[in-house]
Amino acid sequence: MKNQELKNYAFIDSQNLNLSIQRLGWKLDFKRFRVYLKDKYQIEKIFVFIGYVSGNESLYTFLQKTGYVLVFKPTLEYKKNGKCYTKGNVDAELVLHTMIEFNNYNKAIIVSGDGDFHCLVEYLISKDKLRKILIPNQARCSVLLKRFPSEYLGFVSDLRKKLEYKKRTH
Repeated sequence: MKNQELKNYAFIDSQNLNLSIQRLGWKLDFKRFRVYLKDKYQIEKIFVFIGYVSGNESLYTFLQKTGYVLVFKPTLEYKKNGKCYTKGNVDAELVLHTMIEFNNYNKAIIVSGDGDFHCLVEYLISKDKLRKILIPNQARCSVLLKRFPSEYLGFVSDLRKKLEYKKRTH
């Protein structure tokens, strides 16, 4: 099958991606990331699993206009050591949608460094449906994911020059 005939989908754990890249001291350019995924992996559809936070509607609109399909998870607010936190764990939604869409794509790209996706990755490999695990931060990748053959592993942290958001000045 020729590369251009492939119909691949990407499934992005947005919190893992965002926090991991921020810890590296830079910000991801989501427009460039979409182009990168399309060009490098022939991605036809990109699902972003994200906790819904009121007030972030402009971000959600931007991502949708850029070509991402957003799947929202309700968030929980909690306090820890007097500090407010927002939690929107999207792991179950990512796994569920990867399986719902299973017959609609040839290969999947999973974007996360979270070891909770080990069983999903293992299953996708067994069915010859995994193209790549794109791990946001190589230094913060789960040991469970590092166990997979290196041909399945890619690192967003290695792509800073290509994917870093830079404010446009005009």
